[in-house]
Amino acid sequence: MYPRLIIDLKKIERNVNEITTKCTDKSIKVAGVTKVFCADEPIVDAYIGGGVDYLADSRVQNLKKLQNKGLPVYMLRLPMLSEASEVVALSDVSLNSEIETIRLLNLSAKAQNKIHGVILMIDLGDLREGIFDEEELLKTITEVLELKNIDLKGIGTNLTCYGGVIPTEENLGKLLAYKNSIEKQFDINLDIISGGNSSSLYLLDEKRMPDGINMLRIGEAFVLGRETAYGNAIERTFDDAFVLEVEIIEVKEKPSLPIGTIGMDAFGNKPVFQDKGIMKRGICAIGRQDIEPDGLIGYDEKLAIVGASSDHLIVDLTRCDKDYKPGDVLRFKLTYGGLLKAFTSEYVSKVYV
Repeated sequence: MYPRLIIDLKKIERNVNEITTKCTDKSIKVAGVTKVFCADEPIVDAYIGGGVDYLADSRVQNLKKLQNKGLPVYMLRLPMLSEASEVVALSDVSLNSEIETIRLLNLSAKAQNKIHGVILMIDLGDLREGIFDEEELLKTITEVLELKNIDLKGIGTNLTCYGGVIPTEENLGKLLAYKNSIEKQFDINLDIISGGNSSSLYLLDEKRMPDGINMLRIGEAFVLGRETAYGNAIERTFDDAFVLEVEIIEVKEKPSLPIGTIGMDAFGNKPVFQDKGIMKRGICAIGRQDIEPDGLIGYDEKLAIVGASSDHLIVDLTRCDKDYKPGDVLRFKLTYGGLLKAFTSEYVSKVYV
């Protein structure tokens, strides 16, 4: 049934194994991030087979799927106050930056007779989550160490995801400087220094990963076989572990410019078109409810994406060598954003090979 995602579990496991082995050789443990595929169990099992040390997700609904897998579970997104009890029940460790949230996690852990691990996030300039002010950081640590049901596991940072700031020896070196200062001032040992995500992997390849970074949170590199600082392919990994197949429902020759006064499209935007003359246009049975048009990479390199409405994808078939007809199937590789949306859609079938 179309549209559908073809999921090659062996390729995913091989990607995971290749990357985790590289990390292990540098004494770096790996949290396998499962959010892009909604913690789907067969893929989670491929992660485990590939050798991840932890499982990690950003949503409570997905944490429920990671139970009883034999690995520690991490809550990646800063917990909402309203979900503190569930975060303690469903994860061993959570990433945090707000002392009020940690206080509530402590109360929830006490009520559940548990010790909950916390990694304090430090903002090194990407301006997403994390404590930015050093004085606030030290004040937070002082209080966290007094909470009887909280275990301060370590510190971490996030880079690239929002501001596009690339991990470097300099900014990760600053994270390690925080570690050394905290350990000396508070006379403690921090077990985990989490140096980011798939964007930090290029430092491993270039042998520039600072010593002391001992944990990474990896998602995109596992599923798409690329690091995310520069978007380069990782050797001996696959970029086609996920393939989207969609069915063509119409093929017509039509003008490339709409006819009439242009107003808003279905999403409130005023579209702009380029006159390319008469175009052989295909319509596929999938749309923005299921995919990001810019997140599709056609196997037919002569095919071009024209645009999409909520449930129609329009493609330019003019230059294609194949004479496409209704009922034919187009295949696409996916960007991270494309995979995220396609997997989340209940209208896209999942097929494992």
